[in-house]
Amino acid sequence: MNISITPTETAGVSRRLQITVPADTVASYEDQAARKYATQVRLPGFRPGKAPPSMVRKRFPEAVRQEAIELVINDAFREAIDREGFKLAAQPHIHDLKSEPGQPLEFELHCEVRPELALEKVDGFTITRRDTTVTEELIDEQIERLREQKADWSPVEEKPAPGDMVTVILSTEETDGILPEGKEYRIVLGGGQAIPGIEELIMETAPGASSEKSVRWPEDFPDESQRGATKLVRVQLKDVKRKALPALDDAFAREIGDFDTVQVLRDAVRTDMGEHSKREADADVRGQLIEQIVTANPFDVPKAWVMQLVDGYMQMYGVPENQKQTFTQEFMPMAERQVRRDLIVDTLAERESLTASAADVDARVEELAKARNADPGQVYAQLQKAGRLTEVERELTEDRVFGWLLEKNPVTAA
Repeated sequence: MNISITPTETAGVSRRLQITVPADTVASYEDQAARKYATQVRLPGFRPGKAPPSMVRKRFPEAVRQEAIELVINDAFREAIDREGFKLAAQPHIHDLKSEPGQPLEFELHCEVRPELALEKVDGFTITRRDTTVTEELIDEQIERLREQKADWSPVEEKPAPGDMVTVILSTEETDGILPEGKEYRIVLGGGQAIPGIEELIMETAPGASSEKSVRWPEDFPDESQRGATKLVRVQLKDVKRKALPALDDAFAREIGDFDTVQVLRDAVRTDMGEHSKREADADVRGQLIEQIVTANPFDVPKAWVMQLVDGYMQMYGVPENQKQTFTQEFMPMAERQVRRDLIVDTLAERESLTASAADVDARVEELAKARNADPGQVYAQLQKAGRLTEVERELTEDRVFGWLLEKNPVTAA
């Protein structure tokens, strides 16, 4: 295609090209568009699709020209991408389109290309592994959390204290000085669900009674407009419930699960916490490796890829569209780190021939089947139906890549 291409910006993975298509080339596309349009329209005196293209151009000039412009742009940007040898990361965008009749067609093409990582330095890093010892104190804390989950809440006829669950009707003074009708809330005191001044007022109130006083909002309140404000608050305390933890005995252990004694429960908690701690330590080691590789080998990432991940997070967490801007600001750094991590893993897997093979995937499926006491063929079919075989391959590839990196970067104990 006869076009002129002038690069206007090259920064990181961003590329901008000024593209000009000569007027005679645009005219030839108009002829092409007219012939195509002629097969779709019906004019008086002609059979359907048989009207002369010249007559179609006169009858539908805007439609024909618009069709031609779309054809020109599509062919021109593909030609430009091919000539420049770009490997696109996402669909390009057209800007500043100029398409006056009889004149050359001009536009600027904005695109992002796939980054090419050299990764010249992948060793000599300082990696530390944190302690994964599960202490008796940590086990005690976990057991207490299990007791908390099984706690009973019993009504009490006395003023509430920290840790009690209360049902209250709260009224807060509005800007015009009026106390509106209250709303009912259920609050666990001391859990940060209400500001300290309101909790103090609740604890001064007996069940069934009402109290009111002026309360000062804290200086770190999320709503800046209310920080430091003083408002009249009315509390009606409907009920108070106090938590009673179950006894830590063998009966409790059996209630939690398939544990005959408290000691068996403690052993199970120790094992689970140990495995969890090991997984977290492994993830931390990998995170250190990625961070130091990025520092030693800086590279840009396509914003389009980062935004794809952010959009995925939004869907996963059910974030409404009106909160997209705030969510994006919060999760953009996390998404960018994930993109960098994936690029590093993919680059090393390809360069060092570390990508998991079909045989590796089959072997992992057999391991999973053995752990489940199931038929490997059935497990494979289930994973394939759920679209999770790619996850298995990815996990194996990452294990091989990080195993290769750890051979070059010994880990020391923290």
